[in-house]
Order: sequence, then C-alpha cells, then structure tokens
Amino acid sequence: MTITKKIENGTTILFVEGWLDTQSSPELGKEINSLSDVKNLILDFEKLEYISSSGLREVVSAYKKMKENNGDFSIVNVSSEVMDVFKLTGFDKKLDIKVKE
Repeated sequence: MTITKKIENGTTILFVEGWLDTQSSPELGKEINSLSDVKNLILDFEKLEYISSSGLREVVSAYKKMKENNGDFSIVNVSSEVMDVFKLTGFDKKLDIKVKE
C-alpha cells in the first residue's frame, strides 16, 4: 500500500493505493494520527484495490477524529468492489462516500 498526502485550500487529501489490509492498515492509522489541526480530510480511494475489516476500522477512526474536531470527512473515487464492502457493513449509510465514475 502507498499513501500520498496533498494539502489543498486547508483540506488534506490522502491518496491510498493498493491493498488496505491487516498488514498495511496501521500505516494509514499512523498517517491519520499524525494529522493535527486538520479540519477537512478526504480519502481518495481511486487506486485502492481491496479493503479489509482492519482497513475499515482505520476509516471509521478517521471519521470519528474529524467529527471530534468538527471537521468534514469524505471518501472519494471508490471502486465498485470496495463500495460493495462499505455496503455490506452499512458504512455507506453513515459515511460520505462518492463512487468512482
């Protein structure tokens, strides 16, 4: 998994590429925890191929962190395969998720 960070107009965008699984999810967790004073966070999953339950846990953790900071959180460019996982867990109803077009 590869994570690339970009800051644009006060919004932090994390581009996540590859597999977000048990081995790689702690890396995303570290990246999210290192974000201080972030009011808007976008996870760009355009190049994410797979997400496991531990990956979902990190996504939910990021969502909670943004809510505690009264910030905005969204996930963009989600593939249909990854979106299926969000739908199975019901997270598609709780999180702001935009499917890749």
